[in-house]
Amino acid sequence: MRKLMLAALATSAAIAAAAPAAAQTAQPFTGFRVEGLIGYDSLNDRQGQDKSSSDGVLYGAAIGYDIPAGPVVLGAEGEISGSSSDTRSNGIRVPGDEFRLGAGRDLYAGARVGYIISPVAMGYLKGGYTNAKFDARYTTAGVTTSNEQEVGGYRLGAGLEYAISPNTFVKGEYRYSHYDELDGVGINPNRHQLMAGLGLRF
Repeated sequence: MRKLMLAALATSAAIAAAAPAAAQTAQPFTGFRVEGLIGYDSLNDRQGQDKSSSDGVLYGAAIGYDIPAGPVVLGAEGEISGSSSDTRSNGIRVPGDEFRLGAGRDLYAGARVGYIISPVAMGYLKGGYTNAKFDARYTTAGVTTSNEQEVGGYRLGAGLEYAISPNTFVKGEYRYSHYDELDGVGINPNRHQLMAGLGLRF
């Protein structure tokens, strides 16, 4: 899992090394970028009518590299984020019990495809691999069992990027992440996020 993320980031670095330096200033959506991220995170611990969800704050940072192909922009990116979300459910197995799922750090590596709408605006779609840590706690009859797990999954998203200048930009993005089943818990966490970013290009 981590090898896959490192490979994606290495691909981004290779693209950056191979691309002509002039391309970095040819368009506002071209070149190496770094971003600060903040937004809304909705963590769900199950699917269907029995799911429990929690709203929290998403925060993190990202890097990426974009190259133009006419009005199309191709990019690779990596991200690390955290969240204040945790879910709490009662009566999962027996009356009076409680299940809590807390969100930890999340690593993402993937690609995006953008289309330049105007000289200062670009819409894009993205997808890739995500790996997150979760703290699962189950309490029954006064006894708490804690289990921190790391699981992988996929992320899909769409967004709009606006160039403030050739070297600075803001963006808004929606993304959905779905994770593998947590061992011993029998649930597949998923999350919906609305995120804003402020970035620099070099």
